[in-house]
Amino acid sequence: MKTINDLKLEGKRVLVRVDFNVPLNKSLEVTDDTRIRATIPTIKAIMEKGGHPVLMSHLGRPDGIRNPEFSLKSVVAKLEELSGKKVKFVEDCIGEEAVSASKQLGNDEILMLENLRFYNEETDGDEEFARRLSENGDVYINDAFGTAHRAHASTAIIARFFPKSTAAGLVMAAEIENVGKVLEQQAHPVTALVGGAKVSSKIDILQNLIPKLDNLIIGGGMAYTFIKAKGGSIGKSLVEDSYLETAREILKSAEKQGVNVYLPKDSVNSDEFANDGKRSISDAGAIDDNLMGLDVGPETLEEIKPVIEGSKTILWNGPMGVFEFENFSNGTKKAADYIAEATKNGAFSLVGGGDSVAAVKKFNMQDDVSYVSTGGGAMLEYLEGKELPGIKALN
Repeated sequence: MKTINDLKLEGKRVLVRVDFNVPLNKSLEVTDDTRIRATIPTIKAIMEKGGHPVLMSHLGRPDGIRNPEFSLKSVVAKLEELSGKKVKFVEDCIGEEAVSASKQLGNDEILMLENLRFYNEETDGDEEFARRLSENGDVYINDAFGTAHRAHASTAIIARFFPKSTAAGLVMAAEIENVGKVLEQQAHPVTALVGGAKVSSKIDILQNLIPKLDNLIIGGGMAYTFIKAKGGSIGKSLVEDSYLETAREILKSAEKQGVNVYLPKDSVNSDEFANDGKRSISDAGAIDDNLMGLDVGPETLEEIKPVIEGSKTILWNGPMGVFEFENFSNGTKKAADYIAEATKNGAFSLVGGGDSVAAVKKFNMQDDVSYVSTGGGAMLEYLEGKELPGIKALN
């Protein structure tokens, strides 16, 4: 796959698909600039090579309706602040006004196009809409890994109109490279911490990962489905009864392939799903009928600590408990500490999936792991072994 480093950009309009789907407050100000900040190196690389960046993105779900609340005009001030460049904005993403603005860009200017999803043709993957978008550039760069799993006009279709001048941006290239370190180039022992609420959302990931792993640590709400599948009593804990047999099959598959599986040994329980619920600790398979498990306990943490800290490759996808509640955040915080320690000692650690990323940010540990994926659903599908339309288009 070509990257931005393989293209000559001098004097060319470089149409870049970015992921500026960022949260805004009631005043339409950016409250988390992570995704904008991530793309700045790509934008600067384009300008250093003499290119003129023309950025396109979606924001929210306007469903084809031109709604000011979803206008990308709201990101302009933050983009100027982070890039240190003048950002021009055009109130459409196709048509004469947009094309004209792209052709009049100065050497130190960036153009931001209006929200792609003001047109339903974007999510429909409409070829004519993609062709009209392509008129805004001479070169196409996809730097939006977070949307690579969608067969949209700006991600999967538009590359057809740039047959010899298409490449991945620095974010896209880094995501592919770092997820690849877990899937293909890993140093052993390889450990995956998989948590979150539901087994159903992680089945494909587990099935694709198990042949590559030495250790699998299962936590979060999904762990209680596995515990019940093994005959444990889990009280009112979260469970997917229709996936009990699936859980047994996953455990059998792991055993057959020599993977060590670590389920919670003990559980921090509560009488209600709330931070101030009455807490108690029990064996993870002997939870009182009136209680629910919301975090892993100290015995579990003692068991997984040497496993994580002794690993050379680590994937973390999903928290160990309800970390949003301070009183049930210890398991997730400790797991993050163990991953940070392993990383400090030379391990490669990849954190991905919305809740894991949120946990790392909450504990201010972004710099303590090797790579934090901004991919969300796209990273999960990549870990499942699926071919992502946005990546396929670049190839």
